[in-house]
Amino acid sequence: MSESFPDALQQLAALPDGTVLDGELLVWPDGATQPAPFAVLQRRLNRKVIGPKLLAEAPVRFVAYDLLEDGGVDLRALPQHERRARLEALVPAVGDDHLQISPLLSLPSWEAYARLRAESRSRGVEGFMLKRRDAHYGVGRTKESGTWWKWKIDPFTVDTVLIYAHPGHGRRASLFTDYTFAVWHEGELVPIAKAYSGLSDAEIQELDAWIRRHTRERFGPTRLVEPVQVFELAFEGIARSSRHRSGIAVRFPRILRWRKDKPVAEADSLPALQALVATTEKRQVEEG
Repeated sequence: MSESFPDALQQLAALPDGTVLDGELLVWPDGATQPAPFAVLQRRLNRKVIGPKLLAEAPVRFVAYDLLEDGGVDLRALPQHERRARLEALVPAVGDDHLQISPLLSLPSWEAYARLRAESRSRGVEGFMLKRRDAHYGVGRTKESGTWWKWKIDPFTVDTVLIYAHPGHGRRASLFTDYTFAVWHEGELVPIAKAYSGLSDAEIQELDAWIRRHTRERFGPTRLVEPVQVFELAFEGIARSSRHRSGIAVRFPRILRWRKDKPVAEADSLPALQALVATTEKRQVEEG
């Protein structure tokens, strides 16, 4: 982070020693009412040097969601409302406009929350995090229910064709569980995303066996497969990208379902995704 986000380190350096925050770095230009798209943040990721031009074009803010330690004291066992009260006292005292707290919403009804949730994309967010006021801060993937709930908007979807398969990791290292998907463009399949989550264990086993029988070429551990299997992917955002052959990048792709009912010729096209990018960009301009 020190190389990609020197301005963020400067912001956080003003915090008292012994402070641990849960939060997120967002590109947020001065004077803007909402963060920039994730694709803008991606321009800064994994760079060893961030020049003055990029720092000016994509300045970041740290948005704090929770306070985990204060003065070196672990606060995770405290109820949510107590940690929030301490966070609201701490951040303003730092006096840096680029360090802020996530807004706390209070609306009169679930219907009002649902209406605001429907406007999430226009506000540059993915929905709400709903937290019980008495919830402690869970560690790892807790199996508790009813304390936190990510109420996200419905994702974008696209029907794609499986073209490459890659071995997984850990207990799935012997299976092909990482996949590259493509869409049609001028009679050819162009890769647009990689995804590895969303299939059941039974589907992974079935697809692994199919991949081994229908491999066309091998590139080390990677296999080029017959382009006949269609999968519906979900993703949270889309933007132009000069780093990808397709010219677009999708955010958080994952598999929704194996479309055994759909012929490969009916998979989606690159122009359809380009039109979605244009619509998204137009909305962002109109909404400032």
